[in-house]
Amino acid sequence: MQDAGERRRAALRAARRTLARPSVDRTLADGLERLMRRAPEVYDLGRGCDVYGDGIVEELERRVAALLGTQDAAFFPTGTMAQQIAVRVWAARTGDPAVALHPLAHPEQHERDAFSVVGGVRTVHPTGERRLPTADEIRDFEEPFGTLMLELPLREAGFVLPPWEELTRTVEAARERDAVVHFDGARLWECTEHFGRPLDEIAALADSVYVSFYKSLEGLGGAALAGPHHFIAEAKAWRHRYGGQIFQQYPTVLSALIGLEDELPRLPAYVQHARVVAQALREGFEKAGAAYVRVHPEVPHTHQFQVWLPYPAAELDEASVRLAEETGSALFRRWSASEAPGISVTEVTVAGPGLAWTAADVREAVAEFVRRLG
Repeated sequence: MQDAGERRRAALRAARRTLARPSVDRTLADGLERLMRRAPEVYDLGRGCDVYGDGIVEELERRVAALLGTQDAAFFPTGTMAQQIAVRVWAARTGDPAVALHPLAHPEQHERDAFSVVGGVRTVHPTGERRLPTADEIRDFEEPFGTLMLELPLREAGFVLPPWEELTRTVEAARERDAVVHFDGARLWECTEHFGRPLDEIAALADSVYVSFYKSLEGLGGAALAGPHHFIAEAKAWRHRYGGQIFQQYPTVLSALIGLEDELPRLPAYVQHARVVAQALREGFEKAGAAYVRVHPEVPHTHQFQVWLPYPAAELDEASVRLAEETGSALFRRWSASEAPGISVTEVTVAGPGLAWTAADVREAVAEFVRRLG
């Protein structure tokens, strides 16, 4: 018997149409074919393999630093490791082990208290609202802190971003408190449309920046810290201590270079089309007579957003799988219970495959989805 997870994955993999096709939907053969096909176009494969962070790893670091406009960058096998090291370095330099961040930020939600258990830092929360802290909240916060960490965008709140002017004021408020600013930019790559600013101008607001290679760029894994030379030099020393000085990493680094070449230039188009899809989803559910639907943000800030519906997650999952199995169109991936009783939520990502969907296509798929509920 096929369990629910296997059935869902099979349906998503077999779907002819989908808004996004993340790497988890690929077979090993698909992943290897893509790597071998594109790798010769992004790097000279006649050069030697990397050894403990040289060669192709250093090339990726140089490209990231150039994109973000920083003096230097360091590659890490995981973002969890990179950010633990970032806050550890800043805590030692500021003399304050407190890190101000949102309670919905990734380290608070998904890293088993690693900041305190492994890094020896303490977290404080300037706001509990489902948005990033404002300048006034930073300025008036009653506890001292040495580092302000801002997740851009704040995923758990709906991939939300502040207006550019508010972000700059928040950073200025932290500086007034003599705090350093670190951007958790796992999804920073897709923020340029919302802010109306290039990556280097966004990164210039912070003292250090973390970026991921596998979320929006579809790499095999990996992350980078970017910042001034002195910060990166110390971060690399801690990378070694944390076990991140891996013998060879060229497959992951090649996939990151492919992501920078293939996906990064397309992200603005994904963001723009996500706004079309979000509006069509809302219109489709309203036309189908849904008692309640929430698309959040109403106008997506990035190419990802949330949809909230008043049904149990299991019913919505079943309707999603049946839609993919019976029509070949995968509209939603996985639902979960929200903090509001009786309301479930899912995340929607619009990437390359989603560009082929018109607003009418989305509304039609919603109608078919609703028919399979209940």
